[in-house]
Amino acid sequence: MSLAIMLQGTASDVGKSVLAAGLCRIFYQDGLKVAPFKAQNMSLNSGITPDGKEMGRAQIFQAEAANIAPDVRMNPVLLKPTSDRQAQVVLMGRVAKNMDAVSYHHFKTELRARVRGVYQSLAADYEAIVLEGAGSPAEINLRDRDIVNMGMAEMACCPVLLVADIDRGGVFAAIYGTLALLQEHERWRVKGVIINKFRGDVALLTSGIEQIEALTGVPVVGVMPWLDIDLEDEDGVALQRGKYAHSDKRELNIVVVQLPHIANFTDFNALAAQPDARVRYASRAHDLAGADLLILPGSKNTLGDLQWLRESGLADALIAQHEKRVPVIGICGGYQMLGGEIIDEVESGLGAAQGLGLLDVATRFAQEKTTLRVYGESLTLPGMLACVSGLALQGYEIHMGETTLGKTTQPFARLGEDKRDGAVSADGLVMGSYLHGLFDSGAFTRALLDGLRRRKGLAPFDGDAPDYAAWKSQQFDRLASAMREHIDITKIYQIMREHQEPE
Repeated sequence: MSLAIMLQGTASDVGKSVLAAGLCRIFYQDGLKVAPFKAQNMSLNSGITPDGKEMGRAQIFQAEAANIAPDVRMNPVLLKPTSDRQAQVVLMGRVAKNMDAVSYHHFKTELRARVRGVYQSLAADYEAIVLEGAGSPAEINLRDRDIVNMGMAEMACCPVLLVADIDRGGVFAAIYGTLALLQEHERWRVKGVIINKFRGDVALLTSGIEQIEALTGVPVVGVMPWLDIDLEDEDGVALQRGKYAHSDKRELNIVVVQLPHIANFTDFNALAAQPDARVRYASRAHDLAGADLLILPGSKNTLGDLQWLRESGLADALIAQHEKRVPVIGICGGYQMLGGEIIDEVESGLGAAQGLGLLDVATRFAQEKTTLRVYGESLTLPGMLACVSGLALQGYEIHMGETTLGKTTQPFARLGEDKRDGAVSADGLVMGSYLHGLFDSGAFTRALLDGLRRRKGLAPFDGDAPDYAAWKSQQFDRLASAMREHIDITKIYQIMREHQEPE
């Protein structure tokens, strides 16, 4: 039977995903064949497995930390919110249905046995599994049908580490309150606490740690400092708390429009990793000023976000920047918004609308979602995009829209022998593509940025530009090293090996 440990949190965004990735890296470094697992993930950041299945980005980057290919069994249920009350349910990598919260809560009774079987199948193939919960196990209104926190820990028969975020304040109350709200058989599973995101002298925590251990009977197995490590975020909470609101000065200023239903903003981490590019997110019209490149990202509600662009004034501001000859790139939903008519009788229920009119394309949503990994090359491109002509590309597609090109646009890329992707305006100042992960293609990204530099009268970048895959690997190693220093990893191994079910 494989070893297993589960990370649960006192709240959302306490750092479970990152610490789970770190444990995956540590176990991999220690010679174990390890895999991540999260039964249910609610996120608009998703990716595609080698066999064309959709799963959460968090489990994909955890798989990268474990040095294995992503497998949809690592995230059997993915919820992609389309509004405040509705979500698209992706089951084992394929769209099952759209559901509201109440309907999904009832549906979980059908999912429980399936989730257990998927976990057992994955565990049979690996020596260790790092499980991740969602939100908090103290969500007592959801306890009766839980499949992702203590309900999953019971199905996996595994011990739990509780992660608490000290940066948001009230860490000891959060630890005590969470444990107090658990039932006795659930508290029994919690074998340790990790205090995360600490800033300052850890000696100041000693008395508090001693008291919380005495009050709860659960040991604190580590205090992780605040780490400046560049890893992907699971969902849009990172944008809400301003993680990407950097103030550092770099030669290139790239502005991503922060849509209400922004999807796959991890697409732009590779841009932010470039030493001369500052990536910032904008949700107000005046924030677009000063951009060297504007990006309209993916969306899980294209027509709803298009309406928001107009109501917020961002649509007019974006068009005004385009008229000043600022280049604009749209990815997936953003690509659709840059065009003309969009007909959506599938996702948003809003029917049809006119896009921003910057690209001569039209989009109609289909019933079937396209999910696949792709490889290809950019075509011979006009204007400012000539600098990226004929370069190798790779990425993945996740979309329900089918876009057709008009007479004044040309395709952006060739994928395989006969497929074309995207559209480029005649002057090369507007481009759209369905390729998520486009900027992970290092040669393409560097050529694009050097083209932007030339537009500003700057010489091409003279330095070591990171290979993004190697960059991510370095970040995983840095995370693992910090966790070995600040967390009792020996104790975690002991917990996994000694855990037994109560009689």
